[in-house]
Amino acid sequence: MSIDPNDKAAVEKRLWKEVEHTRFGMLGLMDSQQHFQPMTAFAEPESGQIWFFTKDDTDLAKSASGGADAMFIIQAKDQDFQACIGGVLSTARDTARIDKYWNPMVAAWFPDGKDDPTLTLLRLDAKDAELWISKGAISFVWEVAKANLTDSPPDMGDKAHVRLG
Repeated sequence: MSIDPNDKAAVEKRLWKEVEHTRFGMLGLMDSQQHFQPMTAFAEPESGQIWFFTKDDTDLAKSASGGADAMFIIQAKDQDFQACIGGVLSTARDTARIDKYWNPMVAAWFPDGKDDPTLTLLRLDAKDAELWISKGAISFVWEVAKANLTDSPPDMGDKAHVRLG
């Protein structure tokens, strides 16, 4: 799906649709020696926030407790969409959101349930995102073959940057 990189509303709409659909990505802090970690995302496009369940004793939660610059990276299952979302990560014990997003997958990590004393949420207040939208696998193969025949770079799709919030 092609997108006009200058159409902020369309770019933002596609970003949030993909975060909600993909759900999984890699979350990490900027200016940190910690590696990015796989996390499940719960997106709230209307507020520009992404929520994650974690335990309060993880390195990520400890580092984000006072607020920290972070990135969340996603790739769509069919690999035609990638995004890197930047923002400020902080911790929160938000019982309304715990109730809202609680599910059997989350419960597996917290044997004491929603009242687990180590349960906390991470909140990413998204500030901007870089998106790459390709044309799919068949088009990718065609573009690479064409580039090798014509000595010109392949057209891999669209790239867009959007400010959020």
